Amino acid sequence: VQLQAYGGGLVQAGDSLTLSCAVSGRTFSSYPVGWFRQAPGKEREFVSVISSSGSRTYYADSVKGRFTISADNANNTVYLQMTGLKPEDTAIYYCASSGSIRWPPGRTPGDFNYWGQGTLVTVSS
Repeated sequence: VQLQAYGGGLVQAGDSLTLSCAVSGRTFSSYPVGWFRQAPGKEREFVSVISSSGSRTYYADSVKGRFTISADNANNTVYLQMTGLKPEDTAIYYCASSGSIRWPPGRTPGDFNYWGQGTLVTVSS
């Protein structure tokens, strides 16, 4: 199973950015896919997750109302649309595939067993 995250970059506070996660090697529509982020000197934290059907989503309180997760099953891709970006959103963003088909999945890194390489998002003030 391989996940590849891309779309990061340098933006200004208040800007928008959309991250993509391409999933291969696993039945895409069977497992929830989530996004995590890790800021310098901090632990990796949960951002959002989408169910295998794409009909259910869950967000961390810190991004609720600003970020939107979605899935394109035809292209095996999960997106994270980020709006109203803040400097505190600066981090490496990782996509990951849950180790279980259950919903909702756990929201710790240990609950996800396949990871992409990460893409850096930098938000300047």
